[in-house]
Amino acid sequence: MDEREDIRRYLYELIGEEGCGTSCGEAEIYRDEDGWKLRMEGFMEPWKIGRTLDEAKSSLREYARMGSGLA
Repeated sequence: MDEREDIRRYLYELIGEEGCGTSCGEAEIYRDEDGWKLRMEGFMEPWKIGRTLDEAKSSLREYARMGSGLA
Protein backbone atom coordinates (compact mmCIF):
# COMPACT_ATOMS: atom_id res chain seq x y z
CA MET A 1 0.00 0.00 0.00
CA ASP A 2 1.38 3.42 -0.85
CA GLU A 3 1.32 6.34 1.57
CA ARG A 4 -1.58 8.07 -0.22
CA GLU A 5 -3.80 5.02 0.18
CA ASP A 6 -2.65 4.64 3.78
CA ILE A 7 -3.84 8.20 4.50
CA ARG A 8 -7.17 7.54 2.75
CA ARG A 9 -7.67 4.32 4.74
CA TYR A 10 -6.81 6.15 7.97
CA LEU A 11 -9.36 8.85 7.14
CA TYR A 12 -12.05 6.16 6.81
CA GLU A 13 -10.96 4.61 10.13
CA LEU A 14 -11.22 7.96 11.93
CA ILE A 15 -14.55 9.08 10.56
CA GLY A 16 -16.22 5.86 9.52
CA GLU A 17 -17.89 5.10 6.23
CA GLU A 18 -21.14 6.83 7.19
CA GLY A 19 -19.32 10.01 8.20
CA CYS A 20 -17.20 10.00 5.08
CA GLY A 21 -19.83 9.25 2.48
CA THR A 22 -18.39 9.97 -0.95
CA SER A 23 -16.25 12.84 0.33
CA CYS A 24 -13.40 10.62 1.52
CA GLY A 25 -13.39 8.49 -1.60
CA GLU A 26 -13.22 11.57 -3.79
CA ALA A 27 -10.79 13.48 -1.56
CA GLU A 28 -7.67 14.62 -3.35
CA ILE A 29 -4.63 13.55 -1.34
CA TYR A 30 -1.29 14.63 -2.69
CA ARG A 31 2.23 15.54 -1.72
CA ASP A 32 4.09 18.62 -2.90
CA GLU A 33 7.18 20.53 -1.76
CA ASP A 34 5.35 21.56 1.45
CA GLY A 35 4.30 18.03 2.37
CA TRP A 36 0.98 16.15 2.36
CA LYS A 37 -2.22 18.00 1.49
CA LEU A 38 -5.88 17.04 1.56
CA ARG A 39 -8.57 18.68 -0.55
CA MET A 40 -12.10 17.58 0.20
CA GLU A 41 -15.32 18.42 -1.55
CA GLY A 42 -16.83 21.65 -0.27
CA PHE A 43 -13.52 23.21 0.80
CA MET A 44 -11.86 25.78 -1.44
CA GLU A 45 -8.27 25.31 -0.30
CA PRO A 46 -6.40 22.12 0.51
CA TRP A 47 -5.48 21.44 4.12
CA LYS A 48 -1.80 21.05 4.94
CA ILE A 49 -1.67 17.84 6.93
CA GLY A 50 2.06 17.24 7.43
CA ARG A 51 5.44 16.56 5.93
CA THR A 52 5.52 12.87 6.90
CA LEU A 53 2.95 10.11 7.00
CA ASP A 54 2.93 10.19 10.82
CA GLU A 55 2.40 13.97 10.85
CA ALA A 56 -0.45 13.61 8.34
CA LYS A 57 -2.18 11.00 10.50
CA SER A 58 -1.72 13.14 13.60
CA SER A 59 -3.24 16.17 11.83
CA LEU A 60 -6.22 14.15 10.61
CA ARG A 61 -6.78 12.81 14.12
CA GLU A 62 -6.74 16.38 15.50
CA TYR A 63 -9.06 17.71 12.75
CA ALA A 64 -11.52 14.87 13.43
CA ARG A 65 -11.37 15.50 17.19
CA MET A 66 -12.16 19.20 16.66
CA GLY A 67 -14.92 18.38 14.17
CA SER A 68 -13.31 20.51 11.45
CA GLY A 69 -15.79 19.40 8.82
CA LEU A 70 -14.52 15.84 8.94
CA ALA A 71 -17.13 14.22 11.13
